[in-house]
Amino acid sequence: MCGLSPKNPINLLFTKTSVLVTKAIYIATTEPNSGKSIVSLGLMQLLLGKTAKVGYFRPIIDDVTRGKIDNHIDTVLSYFHLDIKFEDAYAYTRSQVIQLKNQDKDNEIVGHIIHKYKAIEDRFDFVLVEGTDFSGEGAIIEWDINVLIAKNLGIPSVIIASGTGKTLEELVGNLYMAYDSFKEKGVEVLLTVANKVQPENVDLVVNGLKKKLPKKVLVGAIPINPVLGSPAIKEIAQELKAKVLFGEDYLNNQIGGFSVGAMQLRNYLTHLKKDSLVITPGDRADIILGALQANISSNYPNLSGIVLTGGLMPEESIIKLIKGLSDIIPILSVEGGTFSVTNRIGTIRPRIYAENREKITTSIRQFEKYISTNELAERLITFESNGITPRMFQYNLLKRSKTAKKHIVLPEGMDERILTATKKLIDADAVTITLLGDPEQIKSKITELDIGLHPDAINIIDPTKSPHFLEYATTLFELRKHKNVNLAMAKDLMEDVSYFGTMMVYKGHADGMVSGAVHTTQHTIRPALQFIKTRPDVSIVSSIFFMCLPNRVTVFGDCAINPNPTAEQLSEIAISSAATSTAFGIEPKIAMLSYSSGASGVGEDVDRVRKATEIIKEKRPDLKVEGPIQYDAAVDAKVGLSKLPDSEVAGQASVFIFPDLNTGNNTYKAVQRETGALAIGPMLQGLNKPVNDLSRGCTVDDIFNTVIITAIQAQGL
Repeated sequence: MCGLSPKNPINLLFTKTSVLVTKAIYIATTEPNSGKSIVSLGLMQLLLGKTAKVGYFRPIIDDVTRGKIDNHIDTVLSYFHLDIKFEDAYAYTRSQVIQLKNQDKDNEIVGHIIHKYKAIEDRFDFVLVEGTDFSGEGAIIEWDINVLIAKNLGIPSVIIASGTGKTLEELVGNLYMAYDSFKEKGVEVLLTVANKVQPENVDLVVNGLKKKLPKKVLVGAIPINPVLGSPAIKEIAQELKAKVLFGEDYLNNQIGGFSVGAMQLRNYLTHLKKDSLVITPGDRADIILGALQANISSNYPNLSGIVLTGGLMPEESIIKLIKGLSDIIPILSVEGGTFSVTNRIGTIRPRIYAENREKITTSIRQFEKYISTNELAERLITFESNGITPRMFQYNLLKRSKTAKKHIVLPEGMDERILTATKKLIDADAVTITLLGDPEQIKSKITELDIGLHPDAINIIDPTKSPHFLEYATTLFELRKHKNVNLAMAKDLMEDVSYFGTMMVYKGHADGMVSGAVHTTQHTIRPALQFIKTRPDVSIVSSIFFMCLPNRVTVFGDCAINPNPTAEQLSEIAISSAATSTAFGIEPKIAMLSYSSGASGVGEDVDRVRKATEIIKEKRPDLKVEGPIQYDAAVDAKVGLSKLPDSEVAGQASVFIFPDLNTGNNTYKAVQRETGALAIGPMLQGLNKPVNDLSRGCTVDDIFNTVIITAIQAQGL
């Protein structure tokens, strides 16, 4: 590694960027196969919840075949939907760097990397920089290159080492030497991670690192995870250049082990284990059919796939028989003998790739579980954003829902969007879900959609067959008999999924309900108004939308429930909305909207808003509120200053209260459609227990977000 003279322009660039140490983080490894992806994915998830825009950059990537892209870049850009072109996300391929190094062009290497990095940094608030992989030619010089890059970018680092095959002393010593090497070159190390540690040794490793490293350096140890430690069928197919005969939709199946089918079928069946890969010559019809039958038999474990060796294809009659089976696992055909193919499969290194969402979500969970993310975030993000960004808001919602998982009932169990959203919610481990409807029909629909949702992961209840049906009907009768509802009528009502789901919430058998994808708003919330009712301190149920604009999140209310609220009702809607805003991390600055600002306007409508504002100031003098105020004065600093120069709200409002439902509903939809904003809601305010309504035009993401905010409400907001 060549030194940098004071006159070197690269050194000047380093000096300039060194003051921005919190703009990026560099991920470095000490060796090949350290499992760097788990840290990259976990860090990216963490960062997207803390700052508005996060970029991704790899200074050096492996050589790629023409027309292909680097797997690490593809995975991160695809999964997190980052707006970065592939060619902008890296500076060099490995062979290009080796060629330049052989020509003593270190300065050229670093200069170009800085140039490419700065282009990403200029577009994003924070950049995750992922170092090299220590594979192939030139691996011996990669450590020095990683230190050089981190130093010249002027950014702190995370260092990762693998615990595989090491003693405790070797692992701790390896990480300490790496830390010392970085510190010697002036690179700050924020975190060291021992990856692929035996589960029983996690605490031992953490304590060993804490004793060796300075207190300011965070340490973590991540245990081996079988999901991440084994390849998928897709990786087998790519490595062996296999032909996929059947089961192409299941290539993401994880391999739990493999065995060769060379003995008689009756003997081989005893060797099958969960997620086994069967390897057998292509002319062994008995093994092929026996394995397929075992896969669907309740007496044998599920298999991951079958590899047919020797380039031999099953006979046509066998092919025809296989095609007629309803559940076909991946079947690959490869060239080469059984012995050599088996050896090659045993050496395949598992990877994380964009299509394998199970591995990605597992990686993120592992990182969040075993790394002190709060401490790391405090050290990474030292600058303050104006307001809360959509990414930050959604990240915080998901994180909060996980702190105390709640049970949410979804009455519309047959809706495709509901089922797809349920899969996402289960994958996120955010809530417990109950679907209402006929269990067999729902399971059949799940199978038809092929979304990977396992019925055992959720509760499915047919209201009419529930053991609680009579209890619920009797409770409804007792609650509504003063309204001339008899027991027979109560039983009829309880067959309705909205009534049944709401009663689950009322009785404490669920923490909240979300409906409306199929049913009307009235159908969804009528039962809640009838017997869940409003909190003692609230006289009116209202709604808000969280409007996720490009750079901030605001609150719009009421856009779904109250057509023409009185001044008193408007004031209560505003106070409730301010409380919701605060509870969800948004400082409430309330704009009571009207067609005029300040004292200039006259008329019944503007007077109503003026009176509502006065009531708020009287009841809650601690709240920042302005009204009446026009929308442009509420959001535009210049307009706000000209119309209301002494206002604490004008030009910076975060909570917008509309004078009536017509104005509110049309405005939120106009903003949503014209700006591309994400509208989360409506979220109902004022009920004793959370019930929320969906739009019949809702998307899967709408359902996901509404369930999450319902779960947070159920935590006691």
